Amino acid sequence: MKEKIKDVIILENEILINIKNRRSIRNYKSQQVPKDILERILETALYAPSGSNHKLSLFTAIQNDEILNELNEIVRKALVNSENLTNSFIEAAKRRAENPKDNFFYHAPTLIIGSNLSGYPNAIADCAVAIENMMLAAHSIGVGSCWINQLRWLDEDLSIRNFLDKISVPKEHMICGALALGYMDGAMPNSIERKWDSIQIIK
Repeated sequence: MKEKIKDVIILENEILINIKNRRSIRNYKSQQVPKDILERILETALYAPSGSNHKLSLFTAIQNDEILNELNEIVRKALVNSENLTNSFIEAAKRRAENPKDNFFYHAPTLIIGSNLSGYPNAIADCAVAIENMMLAAHSIGVGSCWINQLRWLDEDLSIRNFLDKISVPKEHMICGALALGYMDGAMPNSIERKWDSIQIIK
């Protein structure tokens, strides 16, 4: 029997508060994330669960402005020229790509690319939980983050694959997601309303 949630008992601790206060940040300062902070964030990816504990994910962190700008331009051109990407979400990104000044990484000084073995059934799930670990870890120490989708969409684009080869992402890996990291520029975004209609409990 499905039970409708009526009354919510509020339980709080540091982890729950951190989860609830995290926001996707789309405006970043040019200040780079220091090496020790980046390594602490990356370390949390190693503690994420993975299917049968395979631990096949790879996380490639880029902190070079020239490389990030080159990758953004490749993404922009690939979206403009793509014909097989047609859903409404991607169409919005393709319209953005028509502006040569648009930056799909929001000018974040660090980008982490999550990849995993192509054909491995848990590839995206394994990367996703690790990226969420990093997002929560980053927020807890004052670093902003935002999930980046475009590299996942364009995983099979030849120009993207050639670029990934240059930064030592294995050819046998698929891109599962990416994460922009940096220090927030401006005010924290407001929280949207959370609706319990998205949850159901079957008893």
